Amino acid sequence: MTHALHTRLCDLFGCRYPIVQTGMGWVSGARLTAATSAAGAFGILGAVTMTVPEMEAAIASVKARTGQPFGVNLRPDQPDLDLRVAILVREKVRVASFAGPPSKDVVARLRAAGILTMPTVGARRHAEKMADLGVDAIIAQGGEGGGHTGDIPTSLLLPDVCDAVKIPVIAAGGFRDGRGLVAALAYGASGIAMGTRFLLTRESTVPDEIKALYVKTPVTGTVVTRHIDGAPQRVIRTEVIDGLERAGTLQRLWRALCNALRFREATGATRLDLLREARAMQANQDLPLAQLLMAANAPMMTRASMVEGRADVGILPTGQVVGLIGELPTVAELVDRIVVEAGSTMARLAGGVEVEGSAA
Repeated sequence: MTHALHTRLCDLFGCRYPIVQTGMGWVSGARLTAATSAAGAFGILGAVTMTVPEMEAAIASVKARTGQPFGVNLRPDQPDLDLRVAILVREKVRVASFAGPPSKDVVARLRAAGILTMPTVGARRHAEKMADLGVDAIIAQGGEGGGHTGDIPTSLLLPDVCDAVKIPVIAAGGFRDGRGLVAALAYGASGIAMGTRFLLTRESTVPDEIKALYVKTPVTGTVVTRHIDGAPQRVIRTEVIDGLERAGTLQRLWRALCNALRFREATGATRLDLLREARAMQANQDLPLAQLLMAANAPMMTRASMVEGRADVGILPTGQVVGLIGELPTVAELVDRIVVEAGSTMARLAGGVEVEGSAA
């Protein structure tokens, strides 16, 4: 039944299976991205939290590990976006993914260079706007998803977005296995995108002690909070999160300011870069000053846990699906398992399902 899993996404991205590993900051580095693409899925490098030289080195590392196509995740309001786009063009990266809406000029520039554009949306109207801009595919992430997320469940968002646009739609939020893949295809999607499930693999460089915290988290162990950077973000509920939610406004802003300076040092951004970025965020997202100051909270608190293994000061972005994950396979094992289960699920459905109380 593998042929039944070949969708428009596979043709567009050049991957064997319609499974996408999302571009997670501090998580989806060269090793995880390359392993995903080599396994037949589509890996995306989380470059937002990388300096430009780090991004260039990571792209080179992925290419050295696999000849399969892959993508790079960027943020549309990065002050050095033009330079990063130029590197993607030079390196002939297959896909540029964006967590927010890229500008019409950026989409046109990427298209002219033969690079596909794929933003993430959380509402039908956003999908329609992105399709009008000329993007090539869309990730529709339901409220079950990890990190910055919306409040519309995947089961409602996905069919609505699929009905609204004609370009391929990739489903995100709550996916971990072959049954989920088949469900997404039934809704009209061309594939699935997963973050948490790929974070919890052996190729993920997240420290083992952090992975252990994820694995033991129940479905009810996550929360969506605005107290990290002002935008709704799904994370594992920890003492750090409880402390942020109890803290006063001045305490949160002081922490945010400190994190902004740390983020500048980690990414090589200058104070002028931060000012430009803040202005861009204010123009694009209509954020008040307090939230602008908090904007660097998420990446630095994520780095503390995902890189330094400091759950006592960091945050643990995750989807609700974390409560259904109990082991750490290799990426190849995970992809193969999803494909096999999807095939058996489709075969079961094709054979007919007997409904209790009816004549079969």
